[in-house]
Amino acid sequence: MSGKGNWSPPAVTGRLFTFGLVSSWYASNIGVLLLNKYLLSNYGFKYPIFLTMCHMTACSLFSYVAITWVRVVPLQTVRSRLQFLKIAALSFVFCGSVVSGNVSLKYLPVSFNQAVGATTPFFTAVFAYVMTVKREAWITYVTLIPVVAGVVIASGGEPSFHLFGFIMCIGATAARALKTVLQGILLSSEGEKLNSMNLLLYMAPIAVVLLLPATMIMEENVIGITVTLAKEDIKIIWYLLFNSSLAYFVNLTNFLVTKHTSALTLQVLGNAKGAVAVVVSILIFKNPVTVTGMIGYTITVMGVILYSEAKKRNR
Repeated sequence: MSGKGNWSPPAVTGRLFTFGLVSSWYASNIGVLLLNKYLLSNYGFKYPIFLTMCHMTACSLFSYVAITWVRVVPLQTVRSRLQFLKIAALSFVFCGSVVSGNVSLKYLPVSFNQAVGATTPFFTAVFAYVMTVKREAWITYVTLIPVVAGVVIASGGEPSFHLFGFIMCIGATAARALKTVLQGILLSSEGEKLNSMNLLLYMAPIAVVLLLPATMIMEENVIGITVTLAKEDIKIIWYLLFNSSLAYFVNLTNFLVTKHTSALTLQVLGNAKGAVAVVVSILIFKNPVTVTGMIGYTITVMGVILYSEAKKRNR
C-alpha cells in the first residue's frame, strides 16, 4: 500500500473516465439543443419534422452499428407481435415529443424552452397517477407547486413569449413524460424489458417510417429545398450530418452515464444541465432575459430538486 493513502492510478483513471462521460453527455445534450435552435431559427431551415427524421435516421444507423458490430450492449430481440406494437406506440409518442420540441425552438429562445421543459416531473406525476393510480406521498405533490409556479412566473417575464411556441413546448414536455410512464407500463414484464439502447434500435426506424409521410405532406418539397440550399451553401449538409450524429450521441452518453453512475446521478446532472444550457444559449444567441424570467426559472429548478429529494426519501 502506498504511503499516500488510498490513492491509486486505476481510481484516478476511473474518475477521469466518468468525468469524460459526463462532459460528453453535457456537450452532446447542449450541443444538439443549440444547433437545433440555430438551424430552425437563426439559419432559417424551417423544417422541424424533416430535421427530426434526420435525427431518427442517424439513430437507426448508429444503433445498428453500435449493437450488432461494436457490441456496446448485447442484442435484445423483439419476442412477439404485441411487444412490437407496444414499441411502435412508444415510438409514436416519442416522435410527437421530439417534433413538438423542435417546432417550439422556431418560436422560443432556448432559455425559456428549458424552463418549460423542467416541468417534466409534474406531467410524469400526473400521468402516473391517472394511468397507474400510483399515489406518491403528499409532500411529493407539494413540491410540484413551485415547479409549475416558476414556469407561470417565467412566462409572464419572457420578452420573446410566443403562444404557439409555448403550446408546442408544453406538448413536447407532456409527451416526454407520457413516454416514460408508458414505457414502464407497456414493457414492464421481465420478458419484454429492453435497455435504452435496444429500445432506440427498434424505435428509431419506426419513427422514420412515421415521419417520412408527415414531412412530405406538411413540409412539401423539403428534400428539393435542402438540395437547392446545399448548392448555395454546402455547410447545411454538414450541419445536418453533425446535428443528426449528435442526436444519437445524446442517447449513447445518456445510457453510458447511467450505467457507470446511477439514474439518480443523471437526474441531478440533468437539473444542472438545464441551467448550463440557459446560460450558454443567452451568451450565444443574445436573447433578452428579464429578472422575472430568471426568478421563475430558478423557482422551477428548485422545485424539481425538492421533488427529486421527496421521491428519494419516500421510496
